[in-house]
Amino acid sequence: MPRNLQPLDLSIQIPYHFRCPISLELMHDPVTVSTGQTYDRASIESWVSIGNNTTCPVTRAPLSDFTLIPNHTLRRLIQEWCVANHSNGVERIPTPKQPADPTSVRALLSQASATLGAHVSVRSRAAALRRLRGFARDSEKNRVLIAAHNAGEILIRILFSVESSELVSESLALLVMLPITEPDQCVLIVSDPGRVEFITRLIFDSSVETRVNAAALIEIVLTGSRSEDLKGMFSNSESVFEGVLDLLRNPVSSYPRRALKIGIKALFALCLVKSTRHFAISAGAPEILIDRLAADFDRYDTERALATVELLCRSPEGCAAFGEHALTVPLLVKTILRVSDRATEYAAGALLALCTAEERRKEEAAAAGVVVQLLLMVQSECTERAKKKAQKLLKLLRDSWPDYSFANSDDFGCSEVVPF
Repeated sequence: MPRNLQPLDLSIQIPYHFRCPISLELMHDPVTVSTGQTYDRASIESWVSIGNNTTCPVTRAPLSDFTLIPNHTLRRLIQEWCVANHSNGVERIPTPKQPADPTSVRALLSQASATLGAHVSVRSRAAALRRLRGFARDSEKNRVLIAAHNAGEILIRILFSVESSELVSESLALLVMLPITEPDQCVLIVSDPGRVEFITRLIFDSSVETRVNAAALIEIVLTGSRSEDLKGMFSNSESVFEGVLDLLRNPVSSYPRRALKIGIKALFALCLVKSTRHFAISAGAPEILIDRLAADFDRYDTERALATVELLCRSPEGCAAFGEHALTVPLLVKTILRVSDRATEYAAGALLALCTAEERRKEEAAAAGVVVQLLLMVQSECTERAKKKAQKLLKLLRDSWPDYSFANSDDFGCSEVVPF
């Protein structure tokens, strides 16, 4: 049945030429191939993606090339037919956005990277970047195409040339939308102290979008860098943590969800660097994380936040800071078996560290009902690591576990935090 027809509209006869020969559904974005046949774009692209890139599905004739030409006339006829049958429950198909083509992408990148002069202005270069951003927003396919034209290195050069705040903002916004899969591009940023300092300053920019994008770039670079020394270049500064935490502390109304999401991703990436976690603690991460966990995070952000809590609880100062917040232990207990297996594992790991570090945390956990939760964990289908943490914590609460602290050990096998 066509996607845009209700189940009761079976009596409507869709004109034969409005149906895609592959899916037999009403076409939303008709395109014509080199043999003259017309298909819905999604269907013919799927046909090619599974290896049928040499023959036309209908004629079986070889495709001389795979240029897809939009059939605007047929699309308008389909839209008119949809409007005429609106009373029967047929919705008008929207006019599709045309995908980026390699020629346009190359031209726009060339315009964006051109040297300022008599015929090249900041405005024209920024306009090219905005056009590329529009393409990138439209689809993952467009983002891959743009990245394939060496856009990452071009945008990095533009970003750090600091020729104008507008170019910095536009190049940064586009850069974080693209898949940066080459470690060399991360090295281009993180290996230069001047560039690290520049990105750090952008976290405190007056534009919220620039601040969020700067945090996003930090997360991308830290995730893509293989060297711990290079990762330390970004995380070895309390101001970086302060800027990222500010996104979690005060998300502005026009960007609340994205600010929170990028903020927790960047904080988690920073805290994976063991040697600089003390900066997160001194910048106030424990209080902010617990406050946000109690109110704002979705499932995936909750998992990252809890993973960060467990990482920070591996140091005495981290345990002390989290222990000072009245909601820490009750919230961790409440999270067990409520969100996901990962969240359960990280909450149990953090509780194990807290209860090992300080006797009174055991009383708080017991009072919050942790024993029942742990018994349920042991019998549940959660991960083996989570069950081991639950068993350790149960023994600790029964005062039968040896006097040994796991809070400081990154080698404790049950406390693995899996990168996202």
